[in-house]
Amino acid sequence: MFYELYPYLEDWFSAFRVFRYITFRSAYALVSALLISFMMGPWLIGKLRQWHLGETIRDDGPASHKAKEGTPSMGGLLILTSILVPTLLWADLSNRYVQLVLAVTVWTGAIGFLDDYLKLVKKKSKGLVGRYKMTGQLLFGLALGAFLYFFPLESSLGVATEIPFFKGALLELGIFYVILVVLVVAGTSNAVNLTDGLDGLAIGVNAFVFFAFTALAYLSGHKNFSEYLHILYLPGASELTIYCASVVGASLGFLWFNAHPAEVFMGDTGSLSLGGALGTVAILLKKELLLVIIGGVFVLEALSVILQVGSFRLRGGKRIFKMAPLHHHFELKGWAESKVVVRFWILSALFALIALSTLKLR
Repeated sequence: MFYELYPYLEDWFSAFRVFRYITFRSAYALVSALLISFMMGPWLIGKLRQWHLGETIRDDGPASHKAKEGTPSMGGLLILTSILVPTLLWADLSNRYVQLVLAVTVWTGAIGFLDDYLKLVKKKSKGLVGRYKMTGQLLFGLALGAFLYFFPLESSLGVATEIPFFKGALLELGIFYVILVVLVVAGTSNAVNLTDGLDGLAIGVNAFVFFAFTALAYLSGHKNFSEYLHILYLPGASELTIYCASVVGASLGFLWFNAHPAEVFMGDTGSLSLGGALGTVAILLKKELLLVIIGGVFVLEALSVILQVGSFRLRGGKRIFKMAPLHHHFELKGWAESKVVVRFWILSALFALIALSTLKLR
């Protein structure tokens, strides 16, 4: 909104010219997200308590988690508001990159909201049936993949993706690019969902991951920087900097209330929307392969579940981990919850730094 107003405002007062700069709008998008979280958080938590929308702890989880029974959930509404409002205020809404990432945020957020609604309001223990949830994710991934295949944002690049560590190296996938998009969107959405099992874990990791993508979006949309670093120049992609900065601000704001002991949980409303948005940002920036490094913690969490299930089925009930996802394994090894969370944050920061270092290892 402010982006559309600044040409008229700067005629009245030249200082409003700063609204054209990505760095200025990104910084204020982050601050706006934080302020919205801080102002809206206590009110929303109070309402969730008033409506008795508390989390039900599964019997098959760690016994120590039973103390969290009844903690307000569906806090993803706070995350969504803190992302969408600053983006609408500070980004160029005519930009196709912004339009697509907003679409996936709303779509996957709606799937998560429906799941939370069925669990918390309708008291259906399983919430939205898994196959319906997955169908919704796959359908959006398919629609996004088809759109980018037939109407690529950068026609000169088509449906190629960038290969990390190699200067100017692109992987041409043709029609298989659509499959890649489907896998990335659904995979990241579910990986973030699996990571959301300890107070502050998923949202803290998410802040580090989106901070890295904030930098990547800015560099990819800046002609001089992208040429210097030998990464793909994507005109218009710099507007994603504002969206990613909003997610960082929203994540830090939510962490204020979600830190141990948590006052509120994000629920599927938050985890599915954050994961879907993360996958989409990586796709739009042509960093699908780099996402594996940046989101290393999410990858490890998802892999631990896959390996655990595979081992149980193929090896006659034998398990690799004490419990999956991975964070529960370390809990059962005797690590305090806060120690698991902080160490996973440190890992996430390291993965983000390693990924950003690849920009010069070419």
